[in-house]
Parts: sequence; structure tokens; C-alpha cells
Amino acid sequence: MKNLKYISACIFCGVFLIFCLSNGNVYAKSTKSNVEKIKVFVSILPQAYFVERVGGDRVDVSVMVDPGQSPATYEPMPKQMVKLGKAKLFFRIGVPFEDVWMDRIGKTNPKMKVIDTRRGIKLLPMKTHHLKAPKQHAGHQQGGLKDPHIWTSLRLVKIQAQNICDALINCDPASKDYYQNNLRTFIDDLNNLDAEIIKNLKDIRVRKFMVFHPAWGYFARDYGLDQIPIEIGGKDPGARELANLIEEAKNDGIKIIFVQKQFSEKSAEAIAAAIGGRIIQIDPLAKDYLNNMKMIAETFRLIEVMR
Repeated sequence: MKNLKYISACIFCGVFLIFCLSNGNVYAKSTKSNVEKIKVFVSILPQAYFVERVGGDRVDVSVMVDPGQSPATYEPMPKQMVKLGKAKLFFRIGVPFEDVWMDRIGKTNPKMKVIDTRRGIKLLPMKTHHLKAPKQHAGHQQGGLKDPHIWTSLRLVKIQAQNICDALINCDPASKDYYQNNLRTFIDDLNNLDAEIIKNLKDIRVRKFMVFHPAWGYFARDYGLDQIPIEIGGKDPGARELANLIEEAKNDGIKIIFVQKQFSEKSAEAIAAAIGGRIIQIDPLAKDYLNNMKMIAETFRLIEVMR
């Protein structure tokens, strides 16, 4: 009888021990899988792609400017300002709304670190529509304004990605190797696409292109192209300016006019009709960054076909 009680006690202790060990393992796995992600805010969708490529599953990225909105006229929504209160990092890139809202965004969460991803990048002057006669348009540069569209250069994105990596490591030193490995993979992808675009665009004859909003200055510089903006101060050109643009397009053999969904297509349609060309919509703010840049580069082949 005593032996039976002893055996029963042993069985009970064994079952209890297994239960405890089992629960302990479940807890360990749960704790490991529920590591809190770094809450990050970015201004535009391409940045979200950059941060996710470097940060992987250890970041939770929110975007200020939604699809279809313009970073020039955007105003943060109240719910975004509330959510900013829980963020650890904000990666700014230099789009116009940041200049107006950055102080208020910072005051919303004083503990949040604001990282300027332009660090180490030399900005180009902003390209504007130009006229043949007035002297104030000589040089085709808009005063002291700098071009904020640094994400349209694959080469400059490598610098931005490094800045992102440095900030994540500073915030989460234990994951340094993870972030650096992701960075290397991302940079390899950027280098490969850059080489592909160089190869595909090196022999095109028409190296000028028209676009309503001059968002492609860095892309044009990287590949020996010349963008001709249609807008004047963000608005459609007048009749005289439009006539000059049509004449320029005819002289340069331009047959494709690029437009963006964030801006008017009215002037582009008028130019395309006058030169027997066509309009193609491209989006510098698409999140699927590498595929978007590849598609945009391939679009330039149409210039040769339609010449």
C-alpha cells in the first residue's frame, strides 16, 4: 500500500514537472516571438520600403502621406499625431510638409528621435519651367530652393539606407548584425538595378523628357537625361508658356509626356495633342520601390519606339 502511494506520488510529481517545463517552453517561445517592434514613422511610401528592407520584422512602420496625396500640401491628421506619441523614430527626407510641421511633430513626442536621411547627400537645385526671353528664368533653377526628391536616385537611396541602418542600430544595438545584413542585401539589389538601368538607357537618342512636376532631377542626372518641367509654381502654364513647350517638344523629338496622379494632366494633354504624342503616368511615390524604378526606366524605351 505504501509502495502504491509512493508510486502515485512519483507519477504526480513527474506529471507536474512535465507540465511546468512545458509551460515554461511555451512562455519562452511566446516571449521571444513577442519582442516589441520599433515603432517608426516616415514621411512618404518609398521610405517605408527602405525602412522595412533594413529593419525587417523588427520595425513597425507608419507613413504620414497616404497614396494619392501630395507631400507639398499634406497636413497630418489628428489620429496620426496621436500615434506619433508612441513612435521611437521619425525618418525625415526633406519633403515640403516637414518644414511646416516638424516642430509640432517633435513636440508631440519629445522622446522620439528625428533622423534626417539627407545626411551625406548634396542636394540639387530645383529645376523649373523655363522661358526663352525673360532673364529671370536663365539657368532654369528656382532661386535657392533645393530638390527634395532624393529617393528617385538609386545611388542616393544607398546613403539613406545607411542612415536608416545607423539609427536602428543606435535604437536596438543587440540587432546590429541583423540590420547590417539586411542593409547589404538591399544595397546589392540597388546596385544591380542601377547597372541594369545604365545598360538599358545608354543608347537611347532622345535624352530629354517632359514631366508636369520636376520630381526626376536625380534620376535624370544619374543616367544622363534632361527633364523639362511643365508646371510653373505648381500650376498649369499660361498660353505663351504652353506654346513654348510645344515648340521645344517638337524641336527635341519628344513624344512622351510624363504625369503624376498627384498633379493636373490638363497641360500635358494639350502638349501631347499638339505634338502627336502620348501621356504616361508615373508615380515617384509608389511603395514598391525597386519594381517602380525598373518600370519607369523601361518606359524610356517607348521614347525610341515613338520617335
